[in-house]
Amino acid sequence: MARPRFATTAPLLALAVLAAVVSVAVATAPAGKDPGGFVVTGRVYCDPCRAGFETNVSKSIPGATVSVECRHYGAGRESLKAEATTDEKGWYKVEIDQDHQEEICEVVLDKSSDPACSETEKTRDRSRVPLTSNNGLKQNGIRYANPIAFFRKEPLADCGSILQKYDLKDAPETP
Repeated sequence: MARPRFATTAPLLALAVLAAVVSVAVATAPAGKDPGGFVVTGRVYCDPCRAGFETNVSKSIPGATVSVECRHYGAGRESLKAEATTDEKGWYKVEIDQDHQEEICEVVLDKSSDPACSETEKTRDRSRVPLTSNNGLKQNGIRYANPIAFFRKEPLADCGSILQKYDLKDAPETP
């Protein structure tokens, strides 16, 4: 007795429908979303020429302390303060356990371990970092802050000749 033709194709059809459902589910699943935590990393250095950028005489500062501070856009009320100390190469790492989408977050210099290089200047003592997963960055929860510097009270004597090598003729004068 011959089997009806649809009896042999029914399992294949069911398998095809199952494969289609699975591929739609995989395609619409949220892609590798951060669980809400971040690692903020960056470096602290000494700017002996007070140039505002790293030069060939800049040195990393081991043992310096920094904090990650977050505050709400409108209220300005601080909602997070987490501290870290730099390693022997001047790098720090701060773990933050939640998303701060509605806040401004910055890494701020706290204290230098080098008494000869411990001055800070307002607005140049910090680096802003985005601590939200809702911004298009694909960094798996790692946020890199720009390097930030402590300054010497008095620049090194040979800073003039050092900075001339950087061809800053078109740079605006700073007060």
